[in-house]
Amino acid sequence: MKNEYQAVNDALGFPLGDAFEKAVTDYMEAHADEGGELVIAVVDLDHFLRVNEAFGREAGDRVLIETGRCLAQDLPDCAAIYRTAGDEFGILFIGMEKEEVFLLMEQKRSAFSVKAPDGEVMTISVGIAAAFDDASRYQELMRKAESAMFRAKYGGRNKVALAREEKMVPKTSHYTSDQLKRLSALSKREGIGEAILLREALDMLLKKYPN
Repeated sequence: MKNEYQAVNDALGFPLGDAFEKAVTDYMEAHADEGGELVIAVVDLDHFLRVNEAFGREAGDRVLIETGRCLAQDLPDCAAIYRTAGDEFGILFIGMEKEEVFLLMEQKRSAFSVKAPDGEVMTISVGIAAAFDDASRYQELMRKAESAMFRAKYGGRNKVALAREEKMVPKTSHYTSDQLKRLSALSKREGIGEAILLREALDMLLKKYPN
């Protein structure tokens, strides 16, 4: 399991986010009919920008390498870790329930001991989502996990959060009639609900312009 999708690594030695997406997508497509047990955890370093700004990129890279090693330590054989973004790691678990993954990541969070160059102990925020309970396709599953991770950050950081049922609001007059027609056509063509497409687009925008 740990070596199946890890042929191409990034500059720091971690499997790339593309491999993470492929591994999750392949599993979800293969088990679309009968379902399965796949859980993902999205892990983000808290206040990592401070490290790069105060101590430089090389120091930041060392912190990332130590973070990856710390997260990978003692992972079960059914798990694999990837670097999905700058200071974000994705871990996939096959054959474990969401509650089991939560307890494992809570242990890792509480034991996290990576330090910044000035000796300050870093912390992590974690979001967890499960296929097929929380989502039936990769983009939605990743969005749910990242939303949980951001909720952990907004709640004070250094926390682990589970994906949860989302409250929906109806579409408003903020869209032109042409946009809504194109959205409807795209939804029918891809077989994906309009609300899911809009949520994915909004999440991409929010990631591009973070708070």
